[in-house]
Amino acid sequence: MKIEIPDRVKGYLFSFIAVIAVSNVYIFSKAALNEATLAQFGTYWFAFGFVWNILFAWQRKKLPTIKTFKTKQYLILLTLGILEIAGTSFFFLAIRTVPNPAVVSFIGNVNPVFVTILGFIFLRERFNIPELIGMGLALLGAFIISYQGSEVIENIFIEGTDYMILSGFIYSFSAIIAKKNVQVLSPSIMALSRTMHLFIFSILALVYLHESILISNKALWNIIIGSALGPFLTSLAGYQAIKYIEASRNSILGSSKGLFVMIGAFLYFNTLPQPHQIWGGLISITGVILISLGRIKLSKKTRNNR
Repeated sequence: MKIEIPDRVKGYLFSFIAVIAVSNVYIFSKAALNEATLAQFGTYWFAFGFVWNILFAWQRKKLPTIKTFKTKQYLILLTLGILEIAGTSFFFLAIRTVPNPAVVSFIGNVNPVFVTILGFIFLRERFNIPELIGMGLALLGAFIISYQGSEVIENIFIEGTDYMILSGFIYSFSAIIAKKNVQVLSPSIMALSRTMHLFIFSILALVYLHESILISNKALWNIIIGSALGPFLTSLAGYQAIKYIEASRNSILGSSKGLFVMIGAFLYFNTLPQPHQIWGGLISITGVILISLGRIKLSKKTRNNR
């Protein structure tokens, strides 16, 4: 007897898989970036990620569908690729710059704020009270995490905060485009395209900077493990999640990744964020949850009025 799993359950399962996978990405990418340059790291990271993705797409028999794509679909993939290059570059710059990867993850909780604002601007979505409170808490949490109390304005926030904010802003555009086109472009194709663009960019950067292709065995193993979790599993599970559940519900689970990163960083690097950064992280997580609950409430109200 075949058991049919409801779409919402599938969505939550994929979302949880994406959270666990992306949490480990912070850990293994930080370990690799401690021993390799950004261009070296990107070349290997996305080379392996491209292999994992193309094998999966081939196994699912999704590759032949590329031949049937129209110009508009190729343009969408190109746009997503460019946005991912920019967003991912800033993300890994933040990982390399900030000492504790959990801090980077906590700062990343401002991403839903950008998604909500862009949804209001481009999709004419409305705010409600829980969302507004959540946005305020997410921003407050990020401020507490990043603040280091310097009297010099350039040094008010910890180094690397600007990279994470820019990454989140760019990713928000990518998330809206992906959500609007996930039904016409399969998750495996979008994940494959993303990794291909990032791999090509990393190769070009390596050549332009005249850097060696050789890295240490330790860095290589961290990249192999991390790339299977990052460019492959995180992207694929994330796209599958938003295929079955609303992005707001996906964000509720996604907000918890900072806690998993914090535990992983302690086990792998024997380090913890400062107390005020942990409190700021918890505040930002609360903000993301309120934003997500506000989205759910608004979507239910919209459905009931139809």
